[in-house]
Amino acid sequence: MSSVTEQTTETYGIENWGAGYFGVNRKGNLIVRAPEDEKLTADVKEIIDDLRRRGVTTPVLLRFPQLLAGQIRKLHTSFKKAIKEFDYEGGHLCVYPMKVNQNRAVIEEYLREGSRYSFGLEAGSKAELYAALALEQSKDSLLVLNGFKDRDFVELAFAGARAGKNVVIVIEKMSELTHALAIAADLEAENPDAHMPMLGVRVKLYSKGSGKWEKSGGEAAKFGLTTTEILDVIRQLNDAGKTSMLKLLHFHIGSQLTDIKRIKNAMKEAARTYAKIRQMGIEIDYLDVGGGMAVDYDGSRTSFESSANYNAQEFANDVIYVIKTVCDDENVPHPTIIQESGRYLSAYHAILVTNVQDEIETVVEDITPLTVDADDPQVVKELYDLRETINAKNHREYYHDALEHREELFTMFNLGLIDLEDKGKGEVLFWDVCERADQFAQQKKYVSEEFDDLRRLLCVKYLANFSVFRSMPDNWALEQLFPIVPIHRLNKKPTEYATLCDITCDSDGIVDKFVDLHDVKNVLELHTLNSGEPYYLAMMLVGAYQEVMGNNHNLFGVPHEAHIFIGEDGHIIKKVIYGATLGEAVATARFDAVQLHDQFRRSVMQRIKDGVLSTKEGTDLIEYYENQGESYTYLSHNGTV
Repeated sequence: MSSVTEQTTETYGIENWGAGYFGVNRKGNLIVRAPEDEKLTADVKEIIDDLRRRGVTTPVLLRFPQLLAGQIRKLHTSFKKAIKEFDYEGGHLCVYPMKVNQNRAVIEEYLREGSRYSFGLEAGSKAELYAALALEQSKDSLLVLNGFKDRDFVELAFAGARAGKNVVIVIEKMSELTHALAIAADLEAENPDAHMPMLGVRVKLYSKGSGKWEKSGGEAAKFGLTTTEILDVIRQLNDAGKTSMLKLLHFHIGSQLTDIKRIKNAMKEAARTYAKIRQMGIEIDYLDVGGGMAVDYDGSRTSFESSANYNAQEFANDVIYVIKTVCDDENVPHPTIIQESGRYLSAYHAILVTNVQDEIETVVEDITPLTVDADDPQVVKELYDLRETINAKNHREYYHDALEHREELFTMFNLGLIDLEDKGKGEVLFWDVCERADQFAQQKKYVSEEFDDLRRLLCVKYLANFSVFRSMPDNWALEQLFPIVPIHRLNKKPTEYATLCDITCDSDGIVDKFVDLHDVKNVLELHTLNSGEPYYLAMMLVGAYQEVMGNNHNLFGVPHEAHIFIGEDGHIIKKVIYGATLGEAVATARFDAVQLHDQFRRSVMQRIKDGVLSTKEGTDLIEYYENQGESYTYLSHNGTV
């Protein structure tokens, strides 16, 4: 790897946040490594070129199922090592929360690999349960049901248990217990040997998590039963002779937990609760530690909101050690630990690749060479003098002078004292001074804050062919950082500082915060755009939540999707799923394509009747409109980039 490539790789932090899955090859292209053998790689630029030859244009979501399998193995191995190291007598299972990514391909790939370790599923709604009941799980895996439940939800859970699933209904509200006991009684009266689901209770811990979702834990949490309510659950089960159904204790302190200390505190409290219930004669077998295992999006390994100060092995060690210590202290059996780490499992496997459609200029540039003569206003002459005489020693003073002159320029224009040409000439000169001041400022050992602000103001805006609201909604809604990196030209030093604008007509459709090892960058280092050549960017680690949370802002539909296998000969495109067409997109807003066609046809026919259009013109227009319903909702690549 050349020194330039190494420097560029460091600029984007690929080795920090990539978890070993991503790198750069000798061509300067982004690669994806197979978890089972890092020598097997796929060139992302070659994948995009291959797809484009097949008529599949960007934006396109690349799905790498092997990375999902790799994360499953990492999680299983981490807990297996911890269990052995600390002589833990219980087991470890995982249930994948379907809410993280309900895509069928993701769920089926998870079950294909996870079934080797008896990993199961978690459903939080009737729809998710409906899908999960038909999926093939290993016989020892669990199907854990979280979320608020009505009687229909609970009845469906009982149906799943009768069909052979190891269903666990987690009681979130006392009414759910009432439904469960009533249905169990009716079923038992009909068939005393009927297979029943297990019950669990979610405890509302005092401990809180860390990061953006800190408020989802603690005493004010949305979910969970108080100590008094848990005791009432036990009492009602005992009165009904159904204490044997209670098999699981559950807690959850938040998503993307950044600080391992907070996790350990919660584990202690939950383990102590489990032990006390066990001492009451309730044979709980499972302790569900919930989800929240974080992904280190920026690679800093800190407690920052987009990072985590621990890895999978450290997480497993702390969970196993804390729970074992409490159980031994209380003299109760070690429970089987259930984990719901959906983000950790699925984030890495998906990459959104898009093209830069165009550049939006921030700095005013003059098309023709700028000249200043004696008739120009004094403010324009002074800006010209600043531009011509600025240097390393006076750049800060001259920058301040330029700011004052710009205010004077606008004031004079508003008063009608200068014309439009004078205003335009003054703006060009002002931005020229700013650019030169920035160049001198960046050469200093310490760059003052005002020049950092200027750098953000001067940066170019690249128009990226995607919708933030559809493909990276957490960036918009939660300011979640995602690594963004070019998929090619990584053997060349990036020379532009840029922010990204999406193609929605919304001012919030921007990405102007980027991952960095030590801070949050307000600009991203990118390459200049070459005429006639595409420039591609990859939004990394978008496999968790982004697809399912994406919305239909501006009716931009789901992008194209390709499933990629990494083999000895590089990449194999296993499947292509085409993105939403215009017709499919408008259907999400309950427009009927046939009705739209009829209404458009009537409008055109009236124009023909009025003599505005010929019959052929009208027929061609109708055909054109109807054909557009099959086109992609995103922009076609233009010829400039």
